[in-house]
Amino acid sequence: MRYREIAKRLSCLGCREVPRTGDGSHRKWLKPATGGQTVIPDWGGDDLKLGTVRGAVRQPGLTWDEFSQA
Repeated sequence: MRYREIAKRLSCLGCREVPRTGDGSHRKWLKPATGGQTVIPDWGGDDLKLGTVRGAVRQPGLTWDEFSQA
């Protein structure tokens, strides 16, 4: 799964990307309803490992089922 797919699903679930303040390959996302946040690597066209994606989904308080259905 690529960063763009993850970003699209997080947006559908009410999360928003925090504006970047510098360079880097990681982006911070915030879920305003719970105050939870997560950091997701943006490696362009490269796929992220499943464990990385699952961890990033759990951090803001989402379940894998919610994420996979979005």
